[in-house]
Amino acid sequence: MQRQMMATSVTLGQIQQQLATVADNIANVGTTGYKSRDAKFTDLLFQQIDNMRANADQVDQNNRLTPSGIRDGSGSKVGDTQLDVSLGAIKQTDNPLDLALTNDHQFFTVALTGTNGVTTTAYTRAGAFNAQPDPQNPNVVRLMTKSGNPILGTNGQPIVLPANYRDVHIDNAGAITVELANGTQVNAGQLGLVTVNRPQLLENQGNSLYTLPNLAQLGIGLNQVIQPVAAGNGSVAQGKLENSNVDLTKEMADLINLQHNYQLNARSITIGDQMAGLVNGLLR
Repeated sequence: MQRQMMATSVTLGQIQQQLATVADNIANVGTTGYKSRDAKFTDLLFQQIDNMRANADQVDQNNRLTPSGIRDGSGSKVGDTQLDVSLGAIKQTDNPLDLALTNDHQFFTVALTGTNGVTTTAYTRAGAFNAQPDPQNPNVVRLMTKSGNPILGTNGQPIVLPANYRDVHIDNAGAITVELANGTQVNAGQLGLVTVNRPQLLENQGNSLYTLPNLAQLGIGLNQVIQPVAAGNGSVAQGKLENSNVDLTKEMADLINLQHNYQLNARSITIGDQMAGLVNGLLR
């Protein structure tokens, strides 16, 4: 009885984790470039308890339809949360700084400064960019994400535009051409697009930003995970944004099933507690 209650309590905690994953997906159904996650359950260790004697009737052993014992499990746990990188719906915005990627494995590169002050390269699909004045140079503006992170070019440096530009054009390869107020067109660099070959290694940092773990500890080279996008293989669509790829119908169905599973496991603990009370009453 105690085994059953321990296994059930472990499972309850893991169901709570999956509920949090589903809730996070539902909360971000309207977030630009958001990629949903799907939690997968796996069984924990179990013990095989054989209840037949060594000298039992051989005929009974050969002809029985049920196992000669029981498996006493330890519950289940969330084994992994898979990142779904499938393409979300593309919507037209006509904002020249709104960019969508039509290749589901391509990402924009972003400079992310951590709480320790160290700047690392992050990756995002959320292309709702804006131009913000550079406090150190009034003649240029910086291309930034909505959360204030600089967008990087192919050279790994933040992209800047002339402050007095009239229009901006970005082709499918990410090349930026700016038209000035006097009609002059200038090259303002190229977006640093990368292809993520192993998206399950990406770690969510919030605001639709992802970073990579310490690949050296995993024995993986960076070029096995990240590859720069060749000039002819870009998939930038200007004036458009990619919606979240969350399937709200699926998430609501998963939420209902998880609630039922949680209630069933909670009921199991209640029944186990009642049975233990009956046994204690008989002993007294």
